[in-house]
Amino acid sequence: MKKKIITALKLVIAFGIGIGIIYLSLKDLTPTAKDDIISSFLLADYSWVAFSLFFGILSHLIRAQRWRMLLQPMGYTTTLKNSFLAVMIGYFANLGIPRSGELARCTILYKEDKIPVDKSFGTVIIERTIDMIIFFSLFFLTFIVQFKRLNAYIEENIFPALENKFGFINNGDLFFKEVIGGIIIIFLITYFIFRKKLLQLAFVQKILKLFGGIWEGLKSIVNIKQPLLFIIYSLLIWLNYYLMIHMGLQAIPQTSGLGLGATLSVLVLGSIGIMLTPGGIGLYPVIVAQTLVLYGISADSGYGDAIGWLTWSSQTIMIIVLGSISVLLISLKSKNKLSN
Repeated sequence: MKKKIITALKLVIAFGIGIGIIYLSLKDLTPTAKDDIISSFLLADYSWVAFSLFFGILSHLIRAQRWRMLLQPMGYTTTLKNSFLAVMIGYFANLGIPRSGELARCTILYKEDKIPVDKSFGTVIIERTIDMIIFFSLFFLTFIVQFKRLNAYIEENIFPALENKFGFINNGDLFFKEVIGGIIIIFLITYFIFRKKLLQLAFVQKILKLFGGIWEGLKSIVNIKQPLLFIIYSLLIWLNYYLMIHMGLQAIPQTSGLGLGATLSVLVLGSIGIMLTPGGIGLYPVIVAQTLVLYGISADSGYGDAIGWLTWSSQTIMIIVLGSISVLLISLKSKNKLSN
């Protein structure tokens, strides 16, 4: 009962945060911006949205195939159909209870192919590790490629606000020089003086254990029969994510002319929103809108919010539809097994 209450509270808090973000992001919009959002939805070219969803579905298919590759070295096999249905049920479950999807998809494979949950769950951890490595690589790539644009935005928007509030910040380079340099120096001094005590702290040990587990997960990849193909699949998943975002941006005229760098920024920063709230509810559109400010889409226009809500809602509907169909198909298969 205690676990159920805790799970329910986590769910309420997560959705509460998402709904709160939705409210805060919409309440300050001007009537003109709200009209722009509505008109963008009404006038959007949904053929581009369909292309976006195609690449989204393709990414899930590739993920399902990559998962099969991780299971094979342990002597377990499953069909692409079962793997895909399990993946979609996992995404569907995550919309309701964050992080429950990983266990849900493993449970499906146990019911369908008798693959032990603990074994398949280990492969999911490896999957997540690989995805996080690619994500952080893209994050740093975005920062390097878009450095001038990000730096200009910080100088024009962030530091004037800080200077007005604190009165001592007058140079945007402070962020990239004195502040970052100071933080690094303080961190290194603290680490070398107190490293023995720091290593004894419980949360530090948990962090070290986490990285140790990631390393163990990475080492297990050497057992894959076709490691190069596994890497190609992993890169293709994120390439399809990228194409999914890029096609979505083409849906309205105001964002259709944005370059590849804008797509990369939306992909990386938008992913953070999906990580922080269930399915990115509320936060994803806000991050997309703020990201597009860097590329000339005014926050007051409503077009950034429109494309954020358009891409988020289409992706979420796709997961709900495919997830529901997957649950139905698995249920029908289970009934047929029982009747036979």
